Amino acid sequence: MPTASGHTTAIRATRTVGTDVYNLDGEKIGKVEDIVLDKTDNSIMFAVVGFGGFLGIGEKFHPLPWASLDFDKEQDGYVVPFTKDELEAAPADSIDELTKDDGLHARQEAYSYYKVDPYWN
Repeated sequence: MPTASGHTTAIRATRTVGTDVYNLDGEKIGKVEDIVLDKTDNSIMFAVVGFGGFLGIGEKFHPLPWASLDFDKEQDGYVVPFTKDELEAAPADSIDELTKDDGLHARQEAYSYYKVDPYWN
């Protein structure tokens, strides 16, 4: 069954992790490093997107609301509706910190920062 943007509603996590992420200007900003799941709600809490760094040094990990990633076939990657400045100023931490305490703090921070309606309300 397709979504409003014409995509299927189901995707395997293995197809998502490692996929490039682009901003609105078409610049590659990073890739999906992981997906954090809400086991009790059967939802995706957020995607962990790695930005910057070189060979894993200095890389920042950003929690992005899953609904903000839109797959673009032409770029063979996800496009997010945020500017480079918004992404650079966004909440970021290590993957361990993002998932600490069940990821609730990172989830709240990400949805609030990006002004995405929370799925859990």
